Amino acid sequence: MMQSGSEESGPSKLEKKYKGVRRRKWGKWVSEIRVPGSKERLWLGSYATQEAAAVAHDVAFYSLRRPLSLSGLNFPELLPPSCVNNANIMSPKSIQNAAINAGMGIDAQMIEDKPVKDERKVNETSIIQSLETPFWGMIIRVMMRKS
Repeated sequence: MMQSGSEESGPSKLEKKYKGVRRRKWGKWVSEIRVPGSKERLWLGSYATQEAAAVAHDVAFYSLRRPLSLSGLNFPELLPPSCVNNANIMSPKSIQNAAINAGMGIDAQMIEDKPVKDERKVNETSIIQSLETPFWGMIIRVMMRKS
């Protein structure tokens, strides 16, 4: 039996769809936005979670268009105060940096909040090595402090 074009199958049916976000074949979530009045697109980054990509899109959308209402955003409550309070027009590069920082912050928070699995394996010399390491979380936190 053939499925109609309107029916979806697989995991995409269960995933929430956020504005300005798409998923790559290999599972990363990406976001980009068009600069108003030009053909230029701002690359907003590649993220582990779709929520991070959605927040990056929200920051860029708000900074570029200054909508009267926040109801069109994915996560209006997560819009950084620096973005809302900055009445000056930001350059596209500054907007891109602000969006990427916001997305990375959400990714780091969501990764930090994940329950830790105790998955271990034994290598050739019978030393038990953890598959998960706090190294990347530490690197992300350091990067966030520098920006």
